[in-house]
Amino acid sequence: MDNSRRAILRGSLAALGLGAIGIPEWAIPVLAQGETVIPFTDVPQNYSSTLRAGANPSRNLDIRKIDGPLTPNDQFFVTQHLGHPAVDAATYKLKISGLVDRPKAIALDQLKSLGATEVVAGFECSGNSPRGIEGLVSNAKWTGVPLRKLLTEAGLKPEAAEVVFLGADHAASDVEWRTQKFNLDQQFGRSLTREQALMPDPLVAYAMNGQPITVPNGFPVRLIVPGWYGVANVKWLSQIHVQEDRYLGNYEARWYRTVKGEPIDGETKYIETAISHMRVKSAIARVTKNGADAKVLGFALTDGTPIKTIEVKVDDGPWQPATLDPSNTKYSWKLFTYVWKNPPPGEHTLVSRATDAKGRVQPTAADLAEKKSFLEDNSQFPRKLTIA
Repeated sequence: MDNSRRAILRGSLAALGLGAIGIPEWAIPVLAQGETVIPFTDVPQNYSSTLRAGANPSRNLDIRKIDGPLTPNDQFFVTQHLGHPAVDAATYKLKISGLVDRPKAIALDQLKSLGATEVVAGFECSGNSPRGIEGLVSNAKWTGVPLRKLLTEAGLKPEAAEVVFLGADHAASDVEWRTQKFNLDQQFGRSLTREQALMPDPLVAYAMNGQPITVPNGFPVRLIVPGWYGVANVKWLSQIHVQEDRYLGNYEARWYRTVKGEPIDGETKYIETAISHMRVKSAIARVTKNGADAKVLGFALTDGTPIKTIEVKVDDGPWQPATLDPSNTKYSWKLFTYVWKNPPPGEHTLVSRATDAKGRVQPTAADLAEKKSFLEDNSQFPRKLTIA
């Protein structure tokens, strides 16, 4: 890539407020002139990052093509349960109801007039895993209004304990109760406690990367809860309902639980926990070669806790420190690079692991053997390739 293209990229980064001045060459992870990609040998032949049609359209991000801090809107991963609703921006109103002093119905233009707070936040689907080459992950700059500003203006009543977020997407689906099954029209919903909802970070967003949110990603408005798995970031947000009781919707109380065995007093006890904050994770996305050395590019995710170390291991060698991109922010994905000196010809396995500032180390697949549900798979992801 020539210098003029790098200048354009730096200008784009500066426009996005990511501090392009002084960013080294490797922090803009596009291919340099003469640099070639070393293909992985562990990618299924039918792997695709094209938006797949159907009742629930979906798209993986091809992490091999990460070329900067932000994911382009038309590449951002897509997954959902109840299809893509058609929402008319001209008639859209965000309802705030329930245990509030001043119920609201806020039009899109009114919402935009309340301010433009920005946060760079990356997240993954809680079902993201090596099975899909870790492609249910993306990173964007979100623009919107702090959730707590809307709730404060609506006035939470003293007994308000749970804030429920309902999307415009809904469909008939089965709800099981003991030996009975009910086929009911269900609206997608998730919740936060009062305390969580009033934190400074959650955002009611109306733009991604400076443009309107795309339809597959929640047009015209979605919730962004930085540091949480994608399921909590409710798309096509239509209503915020405040209540006293716990919310027990299908996509919170039933579908999105982790079942894991933990040693307690010398015995394995199976514990069920909610899907909420992301667990520390990293993955190698691409390996390139230019001259004698190879460059390994990857990303890490956390719940906002700073990364202490990223390490890369080649074959059965020792763990070696990788370098974090200085443009990373608290809630963004964390890009990293590792220079693999003089890789010898032949087949190789590379793997990364992340450790956060609280000492939580990314586990191996064997460490998660007692986890019975597939969600929250933050295991290390070995990559295979061949050096010619």
